[in-house]
Amino acid sequence: MPTSGNINGPAKVGNHDDEDSSKTTVTAQTIDELHSLQKKRSAPSTPKGAQPNSAFGLSDDERTKQRLESISASLASLTRESGPKVVKGDPASRRVGHVPHHRPAAAPTIAVSDSALKFTHVLYNLSPAELYEQAIKYEKGSFITSTGALATLSGAKTGRCPRDKRVVKDELTENELWWGKGSPNIEMDEHSFMVNRERAVDYLNSLDKVFVNDQFLNWDPENQIKVRIVSARAYHSLFMHNMCIRPTPEELENFGTPDFTIYNAGLFPCNRYTHYMTSSTSIDLNLARKEMVILGTQYAGEMKKGLFSVMHYLMPKRQILSLHSGCNMGKSGDVALFFGLSGTGKTTLSTDHNRYLIGDDEHCWSESGVSNIEGGCYAKCIDLSGENEPDIWNAIKFGTVLENVVFDEHFRVVDYADKSVTENTRAAYPIEYIPNVKLPCVGPHPKNVILLACDAFGVLPPVSKLSLSQTMYHFISGYTALVAGTEEGIKEPQATFSACFGAAFIMLHPTKYAAMLAEKMENHGATGWLVNTGWSGGSYGSGSRIKLSYTRKIIDAIHSGSLLNAEYKKTQIFGLEIPMGVEGVPSEILDPENTWPDKQAFKETLLKLAGLFKNNFETFTNYQIGENNNLTEEILAAGPIINEA
Repeated sequence: MPTSGNINGPAKVGNHDDEDSSKTTVTAQTIDELHSLQKKRSAPSTPKGAQPNSAFGLSDDERTKQRLESISASLASLTRESGPKVVKGDPASRRVGHVPHHRPAAAPTIAVSDSALKFTHVLYNLSPAELYEQAIKYEKGSFITSTGALATLSGAKTGRCPRDKRVVKDELTENELWWGKGSPNIEMDEHSFMVNRERAVDYLNSLDKVFVNDQFLNWDPENQIKVRIVSARAYHSLFMHNMCIRPTPEELENFGTPDFTIYNAGLFPCNRYTHYMTSSTSIDLNLARKEMVILGTQYAGEMKKGLFSVMHYLMPKRQILSLHSGCNMGKSGDVALFFGLSGTGKTTLSTDHNRYLIGDDEHCWSESGVSNIEGGCYAKCIDLSGENEPDIWNAIKFGTVLENVVFDEHFRVVDYADKSVTENTRAAYPIEYIPNVKLPCVGPHPKNVILLACDAFGVLPPVSKLSLSQTMYHFISGYTALVAGTEEGIKEPQATFSACFGAAFIMLHPTKYAAMLAEKMENHGATGWLVNTGWSGGSYGSGSRIKLSYTRKIIDAIHSGSLLNAEYKKTQIFGLEIPMGVEGVPSEILDPENTWPDKQAFKETLLKLAGLFKNNFETFTNYQIGENNNLTEEILAAGPIINEA
């Protein structure tokens, strides 16, 4: 038996510290109490010295009560004239906050309903981490990918449904909006809107919980719009968290009443027997009520583009031009606008690691310069690679929403080439995920206006310098090829025209936007360019897509200003000025006729496309701009001249 050592004294073995058990034992008495210690409340964000009469002067409980009363008012049924009983927090949580009930002075016109007897839990402006938890726990088809993004499914609809979009035609909009042939605005009356609104609100009020986002549109602080999005899915809440401008805690405390509200009840169909409905899907805008209702589609892009339509109405009223464009800025402060529909390369070309990104899709051009409407990017993911698009590739990480992608079931590695769900796979991420983003997302007046076209006929040159009137003509025409998957029913590229490179979203007549663009370009000395990112050496099916590396070289030459000093020649029919040389681009492809082995086939195809341009423009010829028709005639004269052939 060993005799060394003091059995009554403290014993130490090796170098291990003897920790005091009183310091290492948790103070919780139950497992639930232990879990409650894991989280702590966010630090108060009320600024010091706040005015007593401002929202900053309220206590936390008073602010919460005020905010919930506002949300209850948003969810109020117009027949019952009272909002639901709303409570902050997850119904799965045991913590229940203050429960205000929005009830106006007037007595309800209908007896109390079952939904009025229950609480609706409000998950208000949740963080991405909280939304991940909600999606993974409650929404089937939600997974974390190998890079940390949230993969989700949008259900049966994997693209926008423009034929199901409706706009209320009333005294306010009858004479202001563009109606009739060529217009994207399909009318509905006030009563039908209210039927759909009631259906959406009743559905949302029947749920145990709803997600509410209060956010902003437009980085220009003088022209910012407050928006509220009420939705049933964490996926939708995270999507809009990424795509709208995220308020600071101080801005949120003083948010007040929203300027526009979206009711996203996309999990629930509309009633096909409702007047003006043609399917179980309906996306309805009421500009007088400042509301949007979504029924029968879970595709999140409907919210994004619905708000874009609203901005196309509100901003021109302030003499601000709303634009479906990408925008970036060089180190010297030169700004370029990129116009183009989905699939033309707008997002890819405006995301350039050598330039600051202002935005990838939606912008405003005011007297002070350009500003991004959104707080995020919505990039196509089909065939995405880190080699071709490193900035977008690296942005797909924690916080990013990946729509309808396919991934390895074990390692969760996304296969961006897989089209099993849809070709229209998408990534929505905050704009600050791009390393060279310009924050705040504003810039000076543009120097270059680049119109992108995906020419499926293969007869437009890779780049052309445009006169001001030609810029207007091609801006109004909005020619491209509709890319598969962007809209339902499109399985292969087909030639199409979309006014202002975004006819599905504009609210006014295209020539109104064109006149504003012409004025701003002339006042600030901007140059117009037409860049073809489509086919060369033949039409779709026989020719080949112009290499992205060549297009990037062309865009670089536009940014640097070197193309302004190039030697040009004029093409037949379209009268386009094409450069004789661009550094890094084979000179033989700059004139598309050179790339066609069959010259006669080229001329026939060119005439065919010119005829399509002429036929399309007939929609706009009778519209007068200003006191006389001179500008309209000038734009018409800038189109193709078929008798040259």
